[in-house]
Amino acid sequence: MTYCVGLCLEQGLVMLGDTRTNAGVDNISTFSKLQRVEVPGERVIGLATAGNLAITQAVWGHLQEGVFLDGQRLRLPDVLNMFQAARLVGAAVRAVFAADGPTLSAQGIGFDCSLLVGGQIGEEPPRLFLIYAAGNFIEATADTPFLQIGEHKYGKPILDRVLTYDTPIADGVKLALVSMDSTLRSNLTVGLPIDLLEVKRDELRVHQWRRMGEDDPYFAAVRQGWSEALRHAYMVMPAPDWA
Repeated sequence: MTYCVGLCLEQGLVMLGDTRTNAGVDNISTFSKLQRVEVPGERVIGLATAGNLAITQAVWGHLQEGVFLDGQRLRLPDVLNMFQAARLVGAAVRAVFAADGPTLSAQGIGFDCSLLVGGQIGEEPPRLFLIYAAGNFIEATADTPFLQIGEHKYGKPILDRVLTYDTPIADGVKLALVSMDSTLRSNLTVGLPIDLLEVKRDELRVHQWRRMGEDDPYFAAVRQGWSEALRHAYMVMPAPDWA
């Protein structure tokens, strides 16, 4: 399994994903689930994936080779805007399903994949989309400025309580890491290292690309600080007067 989260904020975009892939307790591997496409000064796009690794790698391969959309073979460096980027990723998902779906079904394997695609092209604002296994998608909004795929339930509460569209991007990075830490502590199928992509509005380039493991000092500080803050909050809460 995996956990990936994307934040679409007024100041830019944050995407974060783990790297653990497992096919049983004794077959654990590390694969990056966060890819990026960058044409400095023109566009920057991030793509995070969850689900069957063979399916998501096939989708990424199709996107690199080109996918037919509106009668043209396009790649992510070719699309005109982020809406077209989301449509192209959806078309790639459907192309993989058309090629592999019947064979997977015959083996009793479901077509399991979901993807986050976010970024900025030209003068349009940063945008973030979640693409489902059917190739359809939804978009993050100012009211709901984050999207998640994979094992999302553990990392959702902190985002629901704190994150808003006008949250500064540095705080967004911190919140994404707290969300990931909550997931890492509660689900063994999600594991380090983690990959971080930060895109600042109108820079049209990757502002930060970072891989973090156990030895990353900032992530270690976030994990320790969050644990201590939770313990302190618990201790100072009053006991029930009826206990």
